[in-house]
Amino acid sequence: MINADNLQENLIALIKDEALRLGFDDLGVSKAQQLPEDARLMEDWLQKGFQGEMSYLERNREKRYDPRLLVEETATVLTVLQNYYPNEKLSENDNYKISKYAYGKDYHKLIRKKLQQLLNFIERHTGKLEGARAFTDSAPVLDRAWAQKSGLGFIGKNTCLIHPRKGSFFFIGHLLLPIGLEATENEITDYCGTCRRCLDACPTGALVDAHQLDARKCISYLTIEHKTELPDALKPKFEGWIFGCDICQDVCPWNRFSKPHQEPGFLLSEQLKKMRKKDWDELDEKTFYELFAGSAVTRAGFNGLKRNINFNKKE
Repeated sequence: MINADNLQENLIALIKDEALRLGFDDLGVSKAQQLPEDARLMEDWLQKGFQGEMSYLERNREKRYDPRLLVEETATVLTVLQNYYPNEKLSENDNYKISKYAYGKDYHKLIRKKLQQLLNFIERHTGKLEGARAFTDSAPVLDRAWAQKSGLGFIGKNTCLIHPRKGSFFFIGHLLLPIGLEATENEITDYCGTCRRCLDACPTGALVDAHQLDARKCISYLTIEHKTELPDALKPKFEGWIFGCDICQDVCPWNRFSKPHQEPGFLLSEQLKKMRKKDWDELDEKTFYELFAGSAVTRAGFNGLKRNINFNKKE
């Protein structure tokens, strides 16, 4: 492992400046270690079956709780936030609803590309870092736990990471680095207080308690991860959502601080802006791929999205 003692004292500041230049919204640094309390919470959540069909969450659990088991020689977890709050939202007039995070291009590819650019910048100061890896929601990594540990926010009652000055509409990415960098660890107090707007607003009761999400009832999970028929009992509660759901974030008081992102790749396409219920109801596979080429919506697939649209039709 490379010793960071010989690196310039302002390396963290240089890295953060470069991260902001690349379009990330904040950056934090943590020492790589096991996360026993987060592991306990995760195991309890899995034991309750709240993961539903997301069996991938049950695999590689030890690696999820300790990044050094995922990538050998990892000494530092560098975490970035990428804002996706839009300056223009889909019209709700005669329309169905799509989560804001899926308005533009697939965030996985976009953030990984930026993380690789950030790694290239770091290596210009440190030399080649063998074993350094970039991840964004694509590996057994406790994203929110590392973001919270590095001082980028607190985990709210809606289970989202909340930045106390910027809200919760963020993607989280990481660089696992084989060098020891000074940590910015400064865990932020949970500022939810007595507020329960997210719990009260969830139409399906997926937020069964503060910080407890039963994915099996969650509209976002059901419209994306759930692959079979949707539960008829929840039909009156979907409120027009056909991909994802933003309700628990939209009602959160901390999101009064949300500012529109500056990422061109996340902008709404003109074709998507023009869609109305009739267009969605008549959606064919060709139009689906024209609308969502390179988008996270392809995760649901054409058949999955049509299922969601049909489920939301009024009888």
